[in-house]
Amino acid sequence: MPEETKKIDLSGDGGVLKEILKEGTGTETPHSGCTVSMHYTGRLVDGTEFDSSVSRNEPFEFALGKGRVIKAFDMGVATMKLGERCFLTCAPYYAYGTAGSPPTIPPDSTLIFELEMLGWKGEDLSPNQDGSIDRIILEPSDKKRSPSDGAFVKAHISGTFEGRVFEDREVEFDYGEGSAIGLVDGVEIALEKMNIGETSRIKIKPSYAFGGTGNEAFKIPPNATVEYKVKLIDCGKGLEEWKLSDTERIDEAKVYKEKGTNYFKKENWGLAIKMYTKCKNLLPNSADTNEEVKKLKVATHSNIALCHQKSNDHFEAKTECNAVLALEANNVKALYRRGQCNLVINELEDALEDFQKVIQLEPGNKAAANHVVICKQKIKETKDKEKKLYANMFTKLAANDKETEPPRETDVLSKCGEWSEEDAKREADLTLERDNIIMI
Repeated sequence: MPEETKKIDLSGDGGVLKEILKEGTGTETPHSGCTVSMHYTGRLVDGTEFDSSVSRNEPFEFALGKGRVIKAFDMGVATMKLGERCFLTCAPYYAYGTAGSPPTIPPDSTLIFELEMLGWKGEDLSPNQDGSIDRIILEPSDKKRSPSDGAFVKAHISGTFEGRVFEDREVEFDYGEGSAIGLVDGVEIALEKMNIGETSRIKIKPSYAFGGTGNEAFKIPPNATVEYKVKLIDCGKGLEEWKLSDTERIDEAKVYKEKGTNYFKKENWGLAIKMYTKCKNLLPNSADTNEEVKKLKVATHSNIALCHQKSNDHFEAKTECNAVLALEANNVKALYRRGQCNLVINELEDALEDFQKVIQLEPGNKAAANHVVICKQKIKETKDKEKKLYANMFTKLAANDKETEPPRETDVLSKCGEWSEEDAKREADLTLERDNIIMI
């Protein structure tokens, strides 16, 4: 066993002692949240081996700092460099305690582990846990403040692609609005998990970077994975909604509504929707009794609908129009916009109904009147196509009947019951009128 003087006291009380057998490479060590890969052999103080990944020839992997291993493992592994080998001596309190781990580890056992660090990968910060945003902390910080929604953020970012720096700058923005200054989503998502003073390396896949289009100014090709070095310099305290009174919630909602309108004017539909949605979510549930809240909700849903229309997302726009009409059944703007959405998604009868309702409420509305004409024309064109389709179908059926019918001697009834083209068209018209069939 190594001499006591060579051991490093990691716990401060002699409970976890480490002795390096082989120095690792580089300066980096894994941090909390990383998935580490290592080999270990565990022994009792009398030398009895109770477990070994080496004998199984299967590296052991676990998430560091998440309490999934004994305390001594989390403490010791966090100090190891790549390729390092060490002994870790663990007092019972930092191992399996008074209970032990029967049948191999007796109660109150001091354990000795031989560890070898094989490598690690960063913490997965992606919303879907699919590895799209991978963080490795380069310089940790013991400060506990992190950005939250709406908080002021100051950070330094340096982006690289294939070893080439494509941007290096200091940024200031309100959290949630990073895209307004050209910040990729992956960096903003990572910042929420960082502490003030922390520096991290963020590896970002295309879905949270520059996507399938890339970035011509930065010379980033489509579907590229990029890497950022990010330092969180400072951040404010985000809005604590649960502390707000109804009056304060309304005031904050108005701020976000104004932000949404500013982004709308800049034709930044995505951020406009985001700000309007925050406005909507902040408003108290008192629209039935509070006229101001009702008006704000109507305006917000209506604005979101318009943004979705600008983004050519007519199904979402229709949903927002429905929300407006649930609050105000005769809201002309919502009826008109829903009519436009229905027209685009080919819900022609519904579109016609919406525009006709607008004319009932505003008889002089020329735009709605024009759309009524358009709807009727499209409905007629659709029905004409359906009639033609049925006529062709019946004609083909008649032709097939003729081809398969065996030859017979000519008699006076030979023409009885045959389909002519005129008969086929007539039958198609009658079928549509009788069964109201709609082809989809």
